[in-house]
Amino acid sequence: MNFFARQDQARRQSRRLVLLFTLAVVAIVVAVDVFFLLAFGGLGGVSAPGSTGAGLVMATLLTLSIIGLGSLYRISSLRQGGAAVATQLGGTPVPEDTHDFHYRRLRNVVEEIAIASGVPVPQVFVLEQEAGINAFAAGYAPSDAAVAVTRGALDKLNRDELQGVIAHEFSHVLNGDMRLNIRLMGVLFGILVLAVVGRKILQHGGRGSRNSKGAGPVLLAALGLMVVGYIGLFFGRLIKAGVSRQREFLADASAVQFTRQTKGLAGALKKIAGLPDGSKLASRDTEEVAHMLFGDGVGYSSLFATHPPLVARIQALEPSFKPSAVADLVARWQMHPPSGLDEDLALGLAGPVPPPLPGEHAELQVTPPSVVAQVGAPRSDDYVRAGALVEAMPDVLRRAAHEREEAVPLLFGLLMAAPGPVRERQQFELAARNDERVARQALDYADRLSELPRLLHLPLAAMAMPALRKRPRPELERFMDGCFALTHADGQVSLFEYCLGRLLRVQVRDALDPAGAWVPGHRHLSRCAPHAIALMAVLAQAGHADADSARRAYLAGMARVFPRVDSPYQPPAEPLRALDEAWPVLDELEPMGKELLLEGLVAAVSHDGRLNVAEAELLRAVCASLHCPLPPMLEQRG
Repeated sequence: MNFFARQDQARRQSRRLVLLFTLAVVAIVVAVDVFFLLAFGGLGGVSAPGSTGAGLVMATLLTLSIIGLGSLYRISSLRQGGAAVATQLGGTPVPEDTHDFHYRRLRNVVEEIAIASGVPVPQVFVLEQEAGINAFAAGYAPSDAAVAVTRGALDKLNRDELQGVIAHEFSHVLNGDMRLNIRLMGVLFGILVLAVVGRKILQHGGRGSRNSKGAGPVLLAALGLMVVGYIGLFFGRLIKAGVSRQREFLADASAVQFTRQTKGLAGALKKIAGLPDGSKLASRDTEEVAHMLFGDGVGYSSLFATHPPLVARIQALEPSFKPSAVADLVARWQMHPPSGLDEDLALGLAGPVPPPLPGEHAELQVTPPSVVAQVGAPRSDDYVRAGALVEAMPDVLRRAAHEREEAVPLLFGLLMAAPGPVRERQQFELAARNDERVARQALDYADRLSELPRLLHLPLAAMAMPALRKRPRPELERFMDGCFALTHADGQVSLFEYCLGRLLRVQVRDALDPAGAWVPGHRHLSRCAPHAIALMAVLAQAGHADADSARRAYLAGMARVFPRVDSPYQPPAEPLRALDEAWPVLDELEPMGKELLLEGLVAAVSHDGRLNVAEAELLRAVCASLHCPLPPMLEQRG
């Protein structure tokens, strides 16, 4: 199952969940109405003639209001995205410039996996008070994601095991699980509020009206609210547990793809099984986020378990593992508790040797299906190469990506053209929107970045996202305005720089409004044909020096996407304007339609079966703008 199939499955599963919870709410409303009838309609003389119908309407509206307002309140409290969830659980942000060994190791692992996945680096948190081994990813979309791990995971897991855990969480980011998780939290909270309202009325209303003549019906109605609310919560948690268990197996399988080995993830699961703290969390809010955790943080029975049994998860990775081996692990670690740092030192801290990075003039052999298979599914040497990409960056640029004050001018520098009239125009636009220091620093970074291989531009932008997101909202809005001005200066900016600028604006927009961030769309490709054809023509024109080669490339792409459409090659007169109009429409394509479009774009860019590095990076920028994250390298997939 590839990225697009997983997105399609997630969309269908979300629809099923909406249906299930709608049915659950309807059942709750009916049950409350029954209690209302028993309380006010079935106790002769209490209700006035003809008032039962109006009372039922009021009971129905009241029940729906309590559930709806409770859900909206909880979801709105998480509107800030993944960081809000991590903070509510007591998470401590990991500084970008930390010198703490455990923090530095965690940040390195997160950055490498983000770059290998082709997504922005998320914010990183540590739950310092939690001794169990656990982690979670939260947020509405990759642009506002946060990854949190417990202190127990930092202390007890070696680097391979930590990689496996973080890769597992990244799979939730790519599979579209995070938005669904937040919605589950909201709906279950709304049902819980219904039960709490009934309980509070029983506690306080009963005492206040103990001798009142009408106290009986009121207390019976309150009892009904409480009973129905808790029964609804019971079935809601059953639904949540069933969904979560299936997604955990998928996340484990994806983590193996990320790291290319099962040892790390299996080792982390074995430590959870063999250590007394396991994966349990001490926080009082653990139940609400149980379905988001790497391991069972609550200790549910099998009926409500949000995770498959540990032994089953280990055996899926290591079929030869025997349940009896857990006792041996317990005995071993009782005598010598594990230390991730000591294990790293014993292993020499040496990872696999990455393959050499391709030169600027290297050509890659690709096919459209092979590129599609890589979207959202890093594998082979992608993870190892991501570490090599980070190491290949000059220290001054790497430090700037991590510093709050330097991230903005650094990203502006990525968007600036070569010295000449266009850059002068860009400098004028930048100075008009920002203070003198930002404009001057952007020019300095532009000079440094001119010597940086194109292959490192998108990873550097991904690394700068956590620092950028810490800027105040007015500055981020000014940053988006600056990106737009730089990429449209005189209309002569390269297509890659234009796509990079748009990508940065989209990621910042998603971070500013996480709840409104991108979700898998529903548009059919046939309804978006004019915009898809315009994008195809622009890419064909940008990747070829002469019109005949561009026409052949365009036709190769059209043959895959619209084989029965007769649309001659005619590049838009204003390419950037045509793309500005196309992105919002194409970004709302249904997943399988987006997969077909991507195959056509790859065919257009590589109609001879080869891509140079510049073309490959242009394709990555286009795909990222369409929320189809590609790993840092494209290669032939068997």
